Amino acid sequence: MNARTRTVMITGAAGNLGRCVARSFLAEGARLVLVDLRRESLVAAFGAEDERRLFAPANLLEQEQANGVAKAALERFGRIDVLCNLAGGFRMGEAVHETADTNWDFLFDINARTLLHAVRAVVPHMIDSGGGKVVNVGAFAAQKGLPGMGAYSAAKGAVIRLTEAMAAELREKNINVNCVLPTIIDTPENRAAMPDADPSRWVAPEDLASAIAFLASDGARAVHGAALPVTALS
Repeated sequence: MNARTRTVMITGAAGNLGRCVARSFLAEGARLVLVDLRRESLVAAFGAEDERRLFAPANLLEQEQANGVAKAALERFGRIDVLCNLAGGFRMGEAVHETADTNWDFLFDINARTLLHAVRAVVPHMIDSGGGKVVNVGAFAAQKGLPGMGAYSAAKGAVIRLTEAMAAELREKNINVNCVLPTIIDTPENRAAMPDADPSRWVAPEDLASAIAFLASDGARAVHGAALPVTALS
């Protein structure tokens, strides 16, 4: 399908990466379903809605709200061709034996449960319409357990395993499922949190958005279940 007729749903759309991914697809002429927790965040990130951009505030920890987003997208645009699961979060510092339930639940909820609810809401429609693309965001750190990052690595590791399972389940239905594995993303928040670090060694959100756009493109039609590392140039 030509990019100019595609409908792309982006979760975590109001974040730094979400804004870059949205700009990338808008440049192709795609129609966007922009999902984040609060409408105010979407308005601050994108301005007013227009004929190509549907704002869909929702708590993706609630399956019914995820279903409502999919329903609104289908009513407005008739189909969902690409789902970009960008919603996620990071915490670290605890040893595994010291990990609090609140942090464990937070990391698995925001990184894995939101993905599960989104694909439950969207994938059946992709199957009915004959295909689609799903791109998830894992983490480079999820490839190996690291000190103080057990819960985060486990949650993002779950994203990788879910991606692989979905790819195997859906490839015969013309649905590609892949994920990207970024290192630290160069955002104002990360610069503030790590003022002594060298951000030139981090991943620019625009570069990560380009990798996501590729996995959502026809150029990646033969790519299934990939976990693509995206790291800095230097």
